[in-house]
Amino acid sequence: MIGAHLQKAETLVVKIGSSLLIEDGRLNAPWLASLADDLAAARQRGQQVIIVTSGAVALGSQALKLDRSQLTLEQSQAVAAAGQIDLANGWKQALAAVGCPVAQILLTFRDTEQRRQYLNARSTLQSLLSLGVIPIINENDTVATQELRYGDNDRLAARVAGMISADCLVLLSDVDG
Repeated sequence: MIGAHLQKAETLVVKIGSSLLIEDGRLNAPWLASLADDLAAARQRGQQVIIVTSGAVALGSQALKLDRSQLTLEQSQAVAAAGQIDLANGWKQALAAVGCPVAQILLTFRDTEQRRQYLNARSTLQSLLSLGVIPIINENDTVATQELRYGDNDRLAARVAGMISADCLVLLSDVDG
């Protein structure tokens, strides 16, 4: 039943957690390549795909050789900025290998709460999808403060799915619930 619904969905939002994407502080390239194959197959079926990804803080912490559990808010924002480059590049390489162009979108909680920003984000997503581009979305950790954060990308993925009227939201994670 789930597989049939997944294959019939016109628009998919797929959220990927850090623990699946990152291994030993680096992108898990074989896993990412396998996922890219699956996403390319979905596009070949005529489905539109949006990715909500975690991993910037994990990659940035590794690159800057900092312990994630000891970071201040400002340091977390800095390592996210450092890691976002590797994260976006990893997605670009994996999806380019299967013929899928990508674009990066960084959102904050405010971007989905304030009407003008919400409409701008939705319009950008719709335009990218109409151009055959897979949007790669992450929370904009460099400007989000504690009180204005989603806190996890599951919530961001749900908000994006609603924003774009997706038919299916898939959460790939090792977190229960």
